[in-house]
Amino acid sequence: MRHVVVVLPPALERAGKIWEQIAPPAVVVCADYEQASLWADAAPTDLRAHAVTGLTRSTALLKEGRVGLLAGSPADLAALVARSALKLETLNTIVIAWPEAFAGELDPLLAEAADARRVILSWNPPTLDAFFERHARRPEIVGNLPLDPDGKPLGRVGSARYVIVSLARRSAAVRDVLDALRAKRPYVWAGGAVAIPRDADVVVAAILPSREELQALAGSAAGQPVVLALAAQLPYLNAIAALTPLPLSPAADRAQDRNAELRAQISARLEQGDVDAELAALAPLFEDHDPAMVAGALLAIGRLPSAAPGEKPVETQPSWARLFVTVGTKDRASAKDLVGALIKEAGLQKGQIGKIEVRETFSLVEVATAAMNQAVQRLSGVAIRGRRVTARPDRV
Repeated sequence: MRHVVVVLPPALERAGKIWEQIAPPAVVVCADYEQASLWADAAPTDLRAHAVTGLTRSTALLKEGRVGLLAGSPADLAALVARSALKLETLNTIVIAWPEAFAGELDPLLAEAADARRVILSWNPPTLDAFFERHARRPEIVGNLPLDPDGKPLGRVGSARYVIVSLARRSAAVRDVLDALRAKRPYVWAGGAVAIPRDADVVVAAILPSREELQALAGSAAGQPVVLALAAQLPYLNAIAALTPLPLSPAADRAQDRNAELRAQISARLEQGDVDAELAALAPLFEDHDPAMVAGALLAIGRLPSAAPGEKPVETQPSWARLFVTVGTKDRASAKDLVGALIKEAGLQKGQIGKIEVRETFSLVEVATAAMNQAVQRLSGVAIRGRRVTARPDRV
């Protein structure tokens, strides 16, 4: 059994024939739950892939033997091991997806899976020599290392602007970028050969480019390209280009925040339950109208002015939700660091931040439910104590 290292940019769409390297039962260790979802969605059906997006459900599926390939972050996989749901000693293959940012979190997991073959995807293997020595000695290297003929690291190929987006908002983010830059003749690259028209005024990379592709995208008269990247991809992008963040339109952000707050309020109310009386009152309308249209009409009615002149609205206490942040005491992070990042980088108010628990490898922060989406989007990719973090809603 020989371990293998595949040299690739940190984007699953470039993984090619990686599935041929996987013999179930297997685990994919990746940066966060968003990456885990990508792996589960892309896997062939015969692998019976599952992403850890909820610990309770994943525990049940594992104990029923319904998972052939499990994808999750180090913290989530460790939690499943602690629940005795994931048996690392039974694994045939462990795929470690671009561990440059989290290799230090893997020692406990890999120590319990000493007999499993390692398939490691890496964009910068020379930085992982100590990791390979501990967990994948003398692996086979597939692909070209990012080194020049003298063995020195390759430099940056140019400069670029970037926007951190979630996978779900990638299409909307392209529109936001074009609006922010007032593009008239944009060129949006989504893979394949780079062919920028001469009259293009804005170049946008909708997916992560390789070093060579970014060099081609940056070589047009349109100026710096804009790259849309997941939070976990930012270290790679920073290694191949000098980066500048692109602020999007404040007006677009405000509209998004308003809608997010409204959805959060509705979700919180639904979770409370006890809407039987309201459903009974609306039941006759459901017979004549689509329930979605009824909900829309109720929102429209709710926006009508109802307060008497001079009357102040009744202030309510915010409901709270827990935010999971991938930084902890191991990174020398403190509650003060997290509060500072949430206020300065994510734009939250002090009153929107509640109790903070800083643990060894992660932190849990109470934030106002209405501010959760804003905290996730703006905190992901921010550096706290020198480490770029990922933020997501905590899952119980």
